[in-house]
Amino acid sequence: MTGMPVRLMNDQHTTHVSPRSSGQYDRTVLVMRFSALGDVAMTVPVIRSVAEACPGTRFVVASRPFASAFFAGLADNVAFLAVDLKAADFKGLAGLERLYRVLAVQHPDCVIDLHDVLRTKYARIRFRVAGIPVFCIDKHRRERRRLIAVGAQRAGGLPTAFRNYADVFARAGMPVDVVPCRQEVVRTACLELGQSATDLVRRMEESAGGCIGIAPFAAHAGKIYPVEKMETVISMVRKRCPDTMILLFGGGQREKEVFDRWCAEYPTVVYASGECHGLGEELAVMSRLKCMVSMDSANMHLASLVGTPVVSVWGATHPKAGFLGWGQQAGDAVQCQMPCRPCSIYGNKPCKYKTYPCLTDIDPQSVADRIVTYL
Repeated sequence: MTGMPVRLMNDQHTTHVSPRSSGQYDRTVLVMRFSALGDVAMTVPVIRSVAEACPGTRFVVASRPFASAFFAGLADNVAFLAVDLKAADFKGLAGLERLYRVLAVQHPDCVIDLHDVLRTKYARIRFRVAGIPVFCIDKHRRERRRLIAVGAQRAGGLPTAFRNYADVFARAGMPVDVVPCRQEVVRTACLELGQSATDLVRRMEESAGGCIGIAPFAAHAGKIYPVEKMETVISMVRKRCPDTMILLFGGGQREKEVFDRWCAEYPTVVYASGECHGLGEELAVMSRLKCMVSMDSANMHLASLVGTPVVSVWGATHPKAGFLGWGQQAGDAVQCQMPCRPCSIYGNKPCKYKTYPCLTDIDPQSVADRIVTYL
């Protein structure tokens, strides 16, 4: 059965979702990825594909607690191990050893490292010493450096993140299909909604012009479309499609201040994240959108997992680095062609012009036009 409840494992910092007893499988494969929300989201289509292709194998995905919604009901043979790496127990060298011991409790027959950082490198060493086969991601760091050095207009595109993940499983002898398609990957029917999210869904269903989502913020300035220009986009969409409901996604104090102002000024604009409690509810709401407008950020990947089209806005980063959302169309990536793009893979480097012309030069009309095609 899918969607089984969470039960505590050995301590307060780890939880384990197990859809079926491990004794019913031929072997167990441990998959590690402890990074940010968007990076973990991109593992989901690949893990689902390989799990469906290998029904006799039990896959245990070890990640941060927030990712549990991705894997609830993903496949009968996929379990989720949540590890709170912010806890003091996992700090320092002793923390590395503790993490390995938490992972080793799963008794894996094979280990897949989709992260390749200090924590997972230590775990790989310990598993190898124990005689467990280990396979690690190739992040193509040399190709990434070349892309930044010569620019996207001169360099070829890198393999997608999905291809990189799939290649690790392939080297381990497991078949996986990574042909992106726009369909639901996360099973939103397995996600429960609270009262406020249920009320929001009802209002969405009653909206005569349908609903779109907008997630205008990101972790780094090089990936954020100017707030005043995004407000212009909202005005343009409302003028052309006045019955369309616009849902805002994002957290944090700065975001809330901007969202509160927009909601007060525009009657059809709603702060969706404020009415959702947890990632699962946001995924369920996103699945009901006609399209999502997002930066190169986690929300692009969340919407992609529930089969929602995404109009993505790109600045310092570039789709050629391989991080376009699952099943998304290159034509829906709004961007300026500049020789200095990308200046970094993750958008965390300061702009040499100080003003991020890669973002400020994007005409709001071009964003609004792409949105309206889905309305």
